[in-house]
Amino acid sequence: MVTLRRARPDEAGLLSALALGAKAHWGYDEAFLASVREELTFHAGDVAARHLVVAVLDGEVTGFYGLAGVPPHGELDNLWLRPDRIGTGLGRVLWEHALAAADAAGFEHLDIDAEPFAEGFYLRMGAERIGETPSGSIPGRVLPRLRVRPRDRRTS
Repeated sequence: MVTLRRARPDEAGLLSALALGAKAHWGYDEAFLASVREELTFHAGDVAARHLVVAVLDGEVTGFYGLAGVPPHGELDNLWLRPDRIGTGLGRVLWEHALAAADAAGFEHLDIDAEPFAEGFYLRMGAERIGETPSGSIPGRVLPRLRVRPRDRRTS
């Protein structure tokens, strides 16, 4: 059974490793991963200040998501799974929890700057592509920009 709870500041290193490991799952080389490492690094203060929720399965953190912004406009700030959990339904669990939390917080929509290999997941979950956005760490690279309306897309 999966337990969802707020991330703790002492888990910052674990979240950083999880995010980077999830990114590496898509076959990026070491030079690319070095370029995005800073963007995927969390510090204790970040975790304390941000709305980050972890999924705990069998006593281990196996995924997490973040919400950012001020209602009514928000962002799905992160959604990462340990690579061995990709394709198991855990992403959907985190997605549904994120949408419920966003709806309860008063967000009318969440924007997502998606990992290109994860765009299909978000589209299947009901997000719509609204454009592209520049990568925060690699000049010239663009990411799919998606949007979801939490109240319209929640299924739980």
